[in-house]
Formats: sequence, structure tokens, C-alpha cells
Amino acid sequence: MTNAFRSLVFYLGYFSAMLLCGVLFLPLAPFLPLAGRYRLLNLYNYFLIFWFRVACNVRYDIQGREHIPAGPCVIQANHQCEWETVFLQVMKPPVCTVLKQELLRIPIFGWGLRLLRPIGLDRSKPARAMKQVLTQGVARLQSGLSVLIFPEGTRVDPGQRKRYNKSGTVIACRAGVPVLPVAHNAGERWPGRYWIKRPGVLRVRIGAPIPTEGRTPDEVLAEVERWIEMTLEEISDVPRGETPTALEAAPTAK
Repeated sequence: MTNAFRSLVFYLGYFSAMLLCGVLFLPLAPFLPLAGRYRLLNLYNYFLIFWFRVACNVRYDIQGREHIPAGPCVIQANHQCEWETVFLQVMKPPVCTVLKQELLRIPIFGWGLRLLRPIGLDRSKPARAMKQVLTQGVARLQSGLSVLIFPEGTRVDPGQRKRYNKSGTVIACRAGVPVLPVAHNAGERWPGRYWIKRPGVLRVRIGAPIPTEGRTPDEVLAEVERWIEMTLEEISDVPRGETPTALEAAPTAK
């Protein structure tokens, strides 16, 4: 069975499940408390993780679940494709995701996202977006939600590197919660720019929570970046490139 055929089968299930969940779940979700919405709408994410493994002949190697804290935290992971956005929703629910505003306008998919209290950013207005992350992110953490924010800010192809942004560590330090680092090679199985999926091992590593109390966002970010990049060197089949570090040229936020 070719990768192209497997990918077609995968997308048939992908869109069929999205339509089915949109018809069955979306009308019910607004009447549920937030925790209930996550349980209901995450059924689609669980299916997608399962279906990707079966349809595309992908094997999962996920390690470090014992490191997931019981309380709220800021989850920081490298961003390569759609798969990790799905997995991280079910890894530690309920979690508020920082995402681009355009995603909330997608029919069915975006409607479901809106019900999960995400932080939708207008990336054409970076100063306003930063303020929004800092205010809403801290509020979400104080309410008991974890926050997922990708420090690279956008998808980065396997083997490439991009400067890390400190907004996630700033809100973690302000709220006094730990940062949970996650590294994965999902883009090698689910290429972000191509529709054909690739069989093989998809590796995920969840690191020990990084404390923030009494530390600056710069210090925490440096540790987060060091851990993710070192872990990617170990689990990726594609060699990592080089880029300036996240701490260069960025103003300090405290």
C-alpha cells in the first residue's frame, strides 16, 4: 500500500469524523461546563491520533507522561505540524491554546475551538498580541487552566530552527507556575507542507517541569530551549540546523 493511498484513506476518515462530530457534538457542547466540553470535543482528537496510527502505519513512542504536573502549567513544545496540536490537547486537559485568530474562522473546526477558551491572536498586530497573551494567559492559569504556547510562534520544518519567543515563560513566571517542555518529531511523519504522510516512528518526549519561582523569563526560556533542542537532537531523524538563540535582540519582560 503506497503512502499516497494511505494518506487518502486517512483524510477520508479525518474529514468524515470532523463532519460527524460537528453534527453530533457541537450543538451539545455550549450547554456543558468547560471540563465537559473538553471531554466531549476531545473525542475527535483521540480518534484522529488513533486513525493516523492505523491508516498511515505510524508507531508512537511517547515517554515522560509521569512528568505531567497535577496543577496548571505552561506547556511549551516545538511546532512542526498539526499532529502535536491535537496530541497536546489530550495530554493535559483542559488546556488553553494560544493560536492564530484565523483558525477560529474555519467552519466546524474553528467553532469547536472557540468553545475551549483559546487565546486567538491577530499576528498582524504583534504589540497588541503580546499584551493579549500576557493578560489573558495569566488569567487562564489563575483560573486553573494550563496554557499551550509554541515558543517558535509558527510551524518549523524538521531540521530547521527559529528563534524562541519568551511570552510563554513570561506568563509562567508571572503566574508562578512551572513550564512543561515537550519535544517531538511529528513533522517527519506528518509533513506540515505536504498532504502525503510517512510511516515510521513518531517520538514524543515530555520533560520534567521547569520551575519559575524566583527566576526571570530569560533564565527559564534558556532552559526550555536547551532542553527541547537537545532532545530533538536525540529523537529526530533529520539533523537540526542553526539559528540565533531566543535571547538575542529581544527586550526583557518581567
